[in-house]
Amino acid sequence: MSNFKKREKGFESKFALDAELEFKANARRAKLVGLWAAELMGLSGDRADEYAKSVVIADFEEVGDEDVFRKLRKDLDAGGAGDNISDHQIRREMEEQLAVARDQITNEKSG
Repeated sequence: MSNFKKREKGFESKFALDAELEFKANARRAKLVGLWAAELMGLSGDRADEYAKSVVIADFEEVGDEDVFRKLRKDLDAGGAGDNISDHQIRREMEEQLAVARDQITNEKSG
């Protein structure tokens, strides 16, 4: 195999690994932000876990973050917690939880 082919294969492998890690981080972020929202809505235990799973499922509706944001906004409003939470706060929490999810996955991978 030529050096060019080896480098090309290496880049393809890295791209695939990065894409897989980002997919896992987004799914983990959806769960974490779902647990955050569940707490705001007064859910705990199994009900909080089920709600977090529903946020993960909602994340598969379309590419990007808007599907998760819309679900959180709608559910927080319906659950009575929406009056105290702005769109900006939801988006900030989503960003913060994505950073947490990436750290968790990186630590799991290296540990």
